[in-house]
Formats: sequence, structure tokens, C-alpha cells
Amino acid sequence: MKQFLFLFFCLFSFALHAQSLKGYIADEKGKPLNDALIRNLMSKTHAHSDNKGTFILENTSLNDSLEISKQGFITLKIKAEKLDSFSAVLIEKAFLLEEVKISNNLKYLNTISKIDLEIQPVSNSQDLLRKVPGLFIGQHAGGGKAEQIFLRGFDCDHGTDINITVDGMPVNMVSHAHGQGYSDLHFVIPETVDNIDFDKGAYFADKGDFTTAGYVSFNTKNALQDSSISFEGGQFDTFRTVAMFNLLNKENQSAYFAGDYMMTNGYFDAPQNFSRINLFGKYSAKMENGDRLAVSVSHFKSQWDASGQIPDRAVNDGTISHYGAIDSNEGGNTDRTNFNLQYEAKIDENTHIKSTAYLSRYDFELYSNFTFFLNDPLNGDQIKQKENRSIIGFQSEYDQKINEKWRFKLGAGLRNDNNKDVELSHTLNRKTVLEYLSLGNVNQTNLFSYASLDFRSRKWLINSGLRLDYFKFGYEDQLAVAYSNQTQTKAIVSPKLNFLYTQDDKLQYFLKLGKGFHSNDTRVVVAQKGEKILPETYGADLGINWKPFPRMIINSAIWYLYLAQEFVYVGDEAVVEPSGKTERKGFDFGIRYQLASWLFWNTDYTYTHARAIDEPKGNDYLPLAPKNTLMSGLSVKDLKGFSGSLRTRFLGDRPANEDNSVVAKGYCITDFSVNYQIRKVSIGVNIDNIFNTKWKETQFLTESRLANETDPVEEIHFTAGTPFNARLILKYAW
Repeated sequence: MKQFLFLFFCLFSFALHAQSLKGYIADEKGKPLNDALIRNLMSKTHAHSDNKGTFILENTSLNDSLEISKQGFITLKIKAEKLDSFSAVLIEKAFLLEEVKISNNLKYLNTISKIDLEIQPVSNSQDLLRKVPGLFIGQHAGGGKAEQIFLRGFDCDHGTDINITVDGMPVNMVSHAHGQGYSDLHFVIPETVDNIDFDKGAYFADKGDFTTAGYVSFNTKNALQDSSISFEGGQFDTFRTVAMFNLLNKENQSAYFAGDYMMTNGYFDAPQNFSRINLFGKYSAKMENGDRLAVSVSHFKSQWDASGQIPDRAVNDGTISHYGAIDSNEGGNTDRTNFNLQYEAKIDENTHIKSTAYLSRYDFELYSNFTFFLNDPLNGDQIKQKENRSIIGFQSEYDQKINEKWRFKLGAGLRNDNNKDVELSHTLNRKTVLEYLSLGNVNQTNLFSYASLDFRSRKWLINSGLRLDYFKFGYEDQLAVAYSNQTQTKAIVSPKLNFLYTQDDKLQYFLKLGKGFHSNDTRVVVAQKGEKILPETYGADLGINWKPFPRMIINSAIWYLYLAQEFVYVGDEAVVEPSGKTERKGFDFGIRYQLASWLFWNTDYTYTHARAIDEPKGNDYLPLAPKNTLMSGLSVKDLKGFSGSLRTRFLGDRPANEDNSVVAKGYCITDFSVNYQIRKVSIGVNIDNIFNTKWKETQFLTESRLANETDPVEEIHFTAGTPFNARLILKYAW
């Protein structure tokens, strides 16, 4: 009996002194804090809170001393007075770069995005994409059309080689009337964005179609800290107002509504008559069992006129100004309505399932004239591109932490695009259809699954992944004499393998390897009879993250990317053009430095060497591929109520054709912003292009003919970039 009592006492003592602490970390507003570090100062064990704010700390006893810390919050020291219902609140403080630690995280650029959002909040939709180091955008249709995107030596057109999502919902449009992968991000209200997850390359199993140069994933806020209303007015008859209302903000529930309206005539000679409205609502809830639900609904509508791309010769001879137009009847309208449901189910302390389901309704109509009177000397060459689309899809991911060394993820999903009346027609003055060049219905489905396995051992993280995508393409040609519904199917397997070695919280090395792809337009697929329609890429990144000083962080990488043969559908002409094998290699370098508690400096430089493999040397340049890019800026944060920034972006000269005999000229533009906060009121000024530089935002080598010309001319056609543009912003929060 004594032996039994002694054994019972030992087991009881062991249980008392080796229990687990289960807890929850939140901020002053009750918002759960993820990635907070919880350290037991007695047993030396540690844990991190998840995206629900919860954590489990092993080997903890009652009254053990704990230290809880997170970037941007005051470190808290507290005793463990409860083991199964522990909670703590962290108080926000001034941002200090010295507290940023390099962690054993595969998506290392997340660290950079957190820093950039902290010191330079997003103020407009263009800033959303510009948060990606080395990514440049260009607008060439009056502000309502999706921006042209340039990244890692790719002219991504409007999204062909970059995967973009919002709350897990895809932005890229497959088999779009204007261009494959078309990504119009204007339906997002910038003030609702909570964080930006991005990285370069095709190294992540959960990222599929269009992930060749990289991906950008935006996540909206689950809750608002305050309600607010702001008014913005400036040059060129520009006006914008944003209203954000905190409808519900309890410990386990939140809801808010945001509205955004903008109008402007633009800086062009011909008024742009641009208007856009965004409406967004979101409800979030935390269940008693730890599950989380988020439901959002949004609606976006935009219409505009455009001056389009103009030829150098018309500006040089004085026919039109730098901001003029040859055909001022260009422009368009578009709208998008989204429903998004996200659900996170907690299976146990180490296992959860995250699911996203979405439904979108999208309409698009665009009028352009790139060649003026080349093909039709009488009526001109104006074209209309139009479509009506419904998108439905879902994705679920099973995530299990097997033990301290192994973590497993398994995901699957589906996306279906039902695109009616995809049209390309020759029109006159936006009203009369002279000829249908292409008209049909597209039905495209993408089924996918993926798995990844993480292995951690001391300073190493090895991530392996495998992704399978299956596509079914269907096209009904409405111009065919007889009924014609063509279908093709195709599958592609994409392996990934990544190595990270984190020497300490100041230095990390990485090697990333992966295969990616982008799907092609359904009209290419049926024209090619399913051959060479999922062009694959093979890439590698080798680099470091380094903190040489407490308030400085450096990230750099050398990289290589190979792109296989592909066929491209030219939406402006309804023709299929071949493009051979290409390779790109380059160097990325970024630095973030906090000069004082309120002053920050950031610089990102990229160099890319892009060439066609099968073409003879000297005739192997890739048109419009960026070679040198630089973004640099100084930012002030919370200096006696003042915040602001001075930012410069530089895009170097680049080839406009295959032999580099025609050059697209680069530019260097500097923007400025300042804001002063007085309790609940703030007043600010944003100035684009403070030096009033005359520059070309987008450029293309195009053959065109003007009304008074007998022969066509091939030369640079461009859309002018914004001149000096100042706007005043007033905001009230409560």
C-alpha cells in the first residue's frame, strides 16, 4: 500500500509540474494576435500563438513566470495563474525594426511586407501591387482598366504570370476577352486590406495557375478599430470619399461596412469622365469550440473614357500634345459582385482545416483603337471586347502539426468559369458593330490538389510539395455556321523542394526549387488541339535574409527561370501567336533601415537578364522585359502627430523589339505624402510626381496609320504618365 501511495504521489507531482498551458493572446481591441512568442522563464519552453490567438505551452506549472512578446507590442511578463484558460492582452507600441526577428519561415518576404505596411500604409489601389519589391505597374486606358504588370523580366500583361488573390478568391480571369489572366484589383478598397502575403517564383504547393513570376495574396481586415469617413479632392476634378462603419465589435464577433466612391476627369486633354464605386461588408465570428467564420460581400462598378496609346510622331510634329488622343472614343465599363465564405475548423490543438468558397459575377466591356486607320481607312480600327462571366469555386486545406519536427498539409479545390458571349468586334463610335471577329462561350474548369511536408531539425527547414492540376476547356463558337462546341482536357504535375537554414534570428540562407505554369486561353487550347497549352516553368532562388545591425534587415537572392514553349492568344486581334522557349536570370536586393524611432529608409533593386533561347544572339531580346528597377523611399511615422513619405521609383530603358533596335525609354518618378493627426481628425496631402517629370507610363512598338497618312508606320506608342498631381485628404475617426 505504501508503494502504491508513493507511486501515486510521484505521478501526481509529475502531472502537477509538467502540464500544458492553454491560452489566448489578444490586443487592446480584443483582436486575436498571431505569432506572439510565449516563453516560460522557468522551464525554458516556448510556443507561438496561431492565427486564432491560441497557443499551447508544454511543461508549465502554476505560477511559472511567462514572457509574452510580439513585434509592435510592449513585452508582457506575467505569472501562469491558470493552466486551461489563460489569457493575456498586449498593448501596441511604437514600431521598432530591432524587434523583427528572422524566423524559420518558408515565405520570408512576409517579413518585408509587414514592415512596409507598418511604415507605409496603402493609400490607393495602385499601392497595393507596388508593395511587391520589383513589381511595376502601368495604366494605359483611363484608369478603369486593369494595370499592366511587370515583374522579374516578365511583361505579365494584366496578370498572365502572377497569381493574385483576395481572401483566397482568385482575381486572375481565365480566357478573358482582353487577355489571359486579366487581374482587375480595383474592386478592393485599400483601407480594408489587413496584410499582404507575397513571394516570387513557383515554390509553393498551394499556389497554382499563373504562379510563374510569383504571387500576391491580399487579406482584408476581420474587424475595424474605429469607424471613419474621409474626403479627398485635388487637381483634374478629382474627388474620392471613403466611409468605414464599425457595426459590431465584440470579443467573439465583428462586422463592418466600407464604401468608396471616386471620380476624376484625369490629366489628359480629353476628359476621362471616370467614376468608380466600391461597397464591401464583412462579418467574422469565433465559435465556442475555436472554429472561425468570415463572410464578405462586395460590389464594384466602374466606367470611363480613355485617350489610349498615342504615336510618337503625332506628338513630335505637334498634331497632339503629350496628353492628347487620336481616338477619344476609347474607354469602357466593368462591374464585379463577390460573395466569399471562409471557415476554419479546429480538429484538435495541432490540426485544423481552412476552407474558402466564393461566387463572383463579372461584366466587362472595353473599346480600344491601337492602330487607328491601318485596317479600315474609312471607319477606323476601333474594337470592342466584351464578356459576361460567372465564377464559382472552393478550396480546403488540412493542416496538421504531427510533432515538433513534422508538419503536413493536404489541399484540394475547384474553380469553374462560365463566360458567356466573349466578344471581339470591329466597331464605330462605340455604337455600331461593323464586324464580329470572334464571338463564343467559354466554360473552363480547374480541379486541383496538393500536398506539402515540412521537416524541421534544429536550424533546418526542408519543405517538399507536389501539386496536380486538371483542366477542362470548352469553347462554343457562335460564328460557326453549324453548332460547334470544342473541348480539351489537360493535366500538369508541379513538384516543389525548398531548403532553409536559419543560423540564428539574424541570418538565414535559402534555396528554393520549383515547377510552375500558367494556363492558356481556351481559344488557344482548341486551336492547338490540346498541345503545348500549359507552358511550364522551372525556377530556382538562392539567397539570404540578414540583420547586420539591430535596426537593419537585408534580403537578397540570385535566381533563374526557364519558360517552355507556349502559344499566346492575342485578344486584340483574335489570332494565335507562337512564342518560343525563354530564360530569365537575375538578382534581387532589398534593405530596410530604421534611422530613428520615427524615420525609416527602404530600397529595393532588381536586375534581370531575359532572353529567347531558340533565337540567334542579338535577335533574342524579350520585348518590354524590365532590366533594371529601383524603388527607394524615406518614411516618417508618428513624429509628434506627423507621418509621411518621400518615394522614388525608377524603371530603366528596355528593349521594345527582339533586336533592341527600338528602346522603350525608362523613367524616374518621385511621390510625396504627409499627414498630421489631431486626436480624431487627420489632414493630409498626397502629391504624385513632385518634380512634374514628363514620362511614358506604358509603351508598345505598334504599326499604325493616321487618317492623313498613306503608308503605315511602326514606332513607339505610349500612354502618358501623371504630371504633378496634388490631393488634399481630410479624415475623421470615432
